[in-house]
Amino acid sequence: MNIIAWIILGLIAGAIAKAIYPGRQGGGILTTMILGIIGAFVGGTIVTILETGKLQFAAASLSIPGLIVAVIGAMIAIFLWGLIAGRTSV
Repeated sequence: MNIIAWIILGLIAGAIAKAIYPGRQGGGILTTMILGIIGAFVGGTIVTILETGKLQFAAASLSIPGLIVAVIGAMIAIFLWGLIAGRTSV
């Protein structure tokens, strides 16, 4: 899948994941797109591990099942982003 399809899938998956994920997340459209693209890779890699048992970095495909996997991966990425960016030093 080419980079334009990854960006489109990432944007859609990031927006859906941000709407589903409870709470308030910081960041704008660029952060949403980046987390969505990361989520597509995370979701695609997890599915590849479950299917083949091997660690191979792959992105989810531009399809309905691929979108679902990308949204789940984006939700994981949003959760991890909240853990990293949500910390404040006192």
